[in-house]
Amino acid sequence: MAWISSPETWIALLTLTALEIVLGIDNIIFISILASKLPKEQQDLGRQIGLVMAMATRILLLFSLTWLTRLTSPLFTIFTYDLSGRDLILISGGLFLLGKSTFEIHERLEGEEGYASQKVAPSLTDVIIQIMLLDIVFSLDSVITAIGMVNEITIMVTAVVISVVIMLLASGSISAFVNDRPTLKILALSFLLLIGFSLVADGLGFQIPKGYIYFAMGFSVFVEIINLQVRAKTKPVQLRKPYTAEEN
Repeated sequence: MAWISSPETWIALLTLTALEIVLGIDNIIFISILASKLPKEQQDLGRQIGLVMAMATRILLLFSLTWLTRLTSPLFTIFTYDLSGRDLILISGGLFLLGKSTFEIHERLEGEEGYASQKVAPSLTDVIIQIMLLDIVFSLDSVITAIGMVNEITIMVTAVVISVVIMLLASGSISAFVNDRPTLKILALSFLLLIGFSLVADGLGFQIPKGYIYFAMGFSVFVEIINLQVRAKTKPVQLRKPYTAEEN
């Protein structure tokens, strides 16, 4: 525990915590969109369980450093390109995000109001399973980044726990802010398309600097906030809801 008295260690902890929070923003967006499908009284619980599962996944991955090392070793070659287990996870997760985001955008804009009410609405278990699957993809990227920055596993775990606690405190506000503003919700889904594309590109060996991605997302949000202020008195468009309370 000598690392506690080292100033360099605290700087590394603060830096890694901030990075984990930034890398977790896309996770919060995805969790919030999935949780919004649940009955209102279960949405907070769904978000909280999703973030706790994300923390557990990241910590388990951190304690599986040997497995992660093997995960980056080539499994087979396609067209002179070596594919590893990490690449396959990123590609499959990215394709899932692309498909899921496209479907969600279509459902909100082109779907019929309450069209899915006659079906069984997603249960808390269904939503948690979907969140857990994507947590693996998001956590893999986060953990590999942490391993590249810090050598002390205690610092990594501490940074993950602190970042998730902060995200837990902020997730409700972020979710409400996005869900109450239809244009922001579509923008958030567009961000997931961008993230899905970057995951596929990363899995295929094309590195897109994350600074560019997060700058683009941040600038888009800034412009949209200005739009919301300018059109504050205009009634916002209503997105389609696949499940309606009357028929659930």
